[in-house]
Amino acid sequence: MYISEIDLYQILAEQLGEAKAKSLVEYVEAKIDKRLDEKTNVFETKEDLANTKVDIIRWLVGTAIAIISLVIAGVKLL
Repeated sequence: MYISEIDLYQILAEQLGEAKAKSLVEYVEAKIDKRLDEKTNVFETKEDLANTKVDIIRWLVGTAIAIISLVIAGVKLL
């Protein structure tokens, strides 16, 4: 069941008064926003995935160059 901010405010205002209802609704909104932000920060964006892909390619190329250099140096020593 979904209760809007206005519905929650009206229900609480009848029971607690307008000032307390307003502060309680603001508190609940802040808690919900904070929890939502915590949940959404876990997900990676397409940009994050693209940057990771570029980093992996850089490491692979760098490792390949290092291995080729070591093989060439080993052949020259023989």
